[in-house]
Amino acid sequence: MSSANTTSYPKEKIRILFLENISDAAVKHFRQHGYVQVEKISKALTEDELVNVIKDVHILGIRSKTQITSKVLDAAKKLQAIGCFCIGVNQVDLKAATKNGVVVFNAPYSNTRSVAELVIGLAIMLIRRIPDKNKAAHEGIWMKEAKGSYELRGKTLGIIGYGNIGSQVSVLAESLGMKVLFYDVETKLPLGNATDARTLKELLKKSDVVTLHVPETTQTTNLINKTTLKSFKQGAILINYARGEVVDLDALRKQIIDGKISGAAIDVFPWEPEKNGDRFQTPLQDLPNVILTPHIGGSTEEAQQNIGEDVSSKLYNYLEKGITFGSHTVPALALPPQEGSHRILHIHNNVPGVLSEINTRLSKHNINILGQYLKTNDTIGYVVLDVNKNISAHALQLLREVKGTIKVRMLY
Repeated sequence: MSSANTTSYPKEKIRILFLENISDAAVKHFRQHGYVQVEKISKALTEDELVNVIKDVHILGIRSKTQITSKVLDAAKKLQAIGCFCIGVNQVDLKAATKNGVVVFNAPYSNTRSVAELVIGLAIMLIRRIPDKNKAAHEGIWMKEAKGSYELRGKTLGIIGYGNIGSQVSVLAESLGMKVLFYDVETKLPLGNATDARTLKELLKKSDVVTLHVPETTQTTNLINKTTLKSFKQGAILINYARGEVVDLDALRKQIIDGKISGAAIDVFPWEPEKNGDRFQTPLQDLPNVILTPHIGGSTEEAQQNIGEDVSSKLYNYLEKGITFGSHTVPALALPPQEGSHRILHIHNNVPGVLSEINTRLSKHNINILGQYLKTNDTIGYVVLDVNKNISAHALQLLREVKGTIKVRMLY
């Protein structure tokens, strides 16, 4: 199938908007496939700014700062898909996206190695108290001492959240001779010699270094607070490269000052500046043995390249083939092209009788279905139909009239 025939809607009219300085790999991917209206903006946009620009956008790419609310989605009449060029999707109102038939993709695996390597590096820096010695050296003070500095070998690493990143950290930590404990709300298969802690409190009491790798949910908000911090081992280290709302920073500050926590590395914060160069404040500034980084856990050239290729490939495959594997909203389907046919995508509310009505309407007008695929979730259904080329326009109109229809699109 030639590039010119892969979309029924002219490629030059399809508008693609990438925000937050998304990797050039994503821009290149679409341009080399014939899409000319590809715009890249270096910053996040506010809700009002998005409402003003999104009405003619078909594909939207974001990272973690841009918030896609129901108000934004209601204004996005032409929007087909959102690509989150990061691990999480909590910045998107998934319920509203589902209701509007907008596919949402992300990159859950592409930066796991970058984050995992940095976590191990930070653990080494903190257990050796390198931040204090580095600061002293920059101030012209010689601080050669072994007091309070330790090896990681033989120490216990506690991993809260044993998903893609947590399990990678586990493997790297064991290679350095660490013992690994992990705690997860779901049952997970331990890698290597890692041990599943029965409770969060058990993990905190036994761990020399605690690292967080959980999503932002109502259950994880302020997971590390003044109460849980009391369960930490004396002199333990805390690393948060997960989500900013997971740690109560004021409570952590107090425990660092009191000496209960001997060091911390924090990459994510409850409030973060909109763009580079903006002023930034946190209760953890000017504390000993604390490393603060500006949400760069996955910010390596390799990770951004991988994310750019991964998410743009998912967006492209949905736009041109109707493939929804990896979607958080529309049910997952992947199917080969049908020769001599036109493909129509139909997204509808998941109520009884929709598929029957589709078939009845097409049958009454003598439209032969060459291929049909249906997948549903609790909210919506997704039907992919291959019909005869000569009557596809008629079929498209009939499908728009089906009760419960959210979106209909002719693919090719």
